[in-house]
Amino acid sequence: MRGSAPRSSVFAAAFKYSIPVLLGYLTIGIAFGLLTADAGYPWWIAPVMGLVMYAGAGQFIAVGLFAAGTSLWEAALVQLVVNARHIAYGFSMLKRYRNTGLFRYYLIFGLTDETFALLSSLSEEDAASSGADRGKFMCCVTALNQCYWVSGSLLGALAGSLIPFDTAGIGFALTALFVVLMIEQILRLRRPGIFIVSAIPAALAVFFLPSRISLLAAMALALSVPLEKTRREP
Repeated sequence: MRGSAPRSSVFAAAFKYSIPVLLGYLTIGIAFGLLTADAGYPWWIAPVMGLVMYAGAGQFIAVGLFAAGTSLWEAALVQLVVNARHIAYGFSMLKRYRNTGLFRYYLIFGLTDETFALLSSLSEEDAASSGADRGKFMCCVTALNQCYWVSGSLLGALAGSLIPFDTAGIGFALTALFVVLMIEQILRLRRPGIFIVSAIPAALAVFFLPSRISLLAAMALALSVPLEKTRREP
């Protein structure tokens, strides 16, 4: 039976499926750890943030905000704006998270941009390859992704605490990962038009609107563009 598959087979299948994120999260996690150490925080702050906050770009921003002496309320408002995109992610994953039992709560917590990129394109064949039900497979992928991030953060923070690094420009690593994952999805779905149409509102918002509202405006514009459904939701 699929539900009685050995844990090792579920782990192996999930690990194979999450390799693109492994390569990115270790690298970017190290970058985040280096920035945290460079800001003067103790080494353990980076992995703890990865465990309890786990927000990727939000963590990069949080370190900069607190290092600059930003108040808690101002930091909370900035984080709300930056992470508002997860509202759209969450609504689009409601059907996929249905009937996942207690796994649902962790799946909601662990839904990062990169995890969304993997799980939103997950086919029935990908999940079935492990012999496990979809909920268990998605939970394993999500947990592995968080482990990659926390491990990279820990390595970077330890290295930054022991060895001096020039961190200029290192924050661009997260943007680079987004670009790589977008290319992976274009090659996988073979529908580049959707990504191009979504990128146009983002570019317009960045060039013509203040930076504080450009992200929300780009999301609103992209969501308002009528698009043909790319695939039928299983």
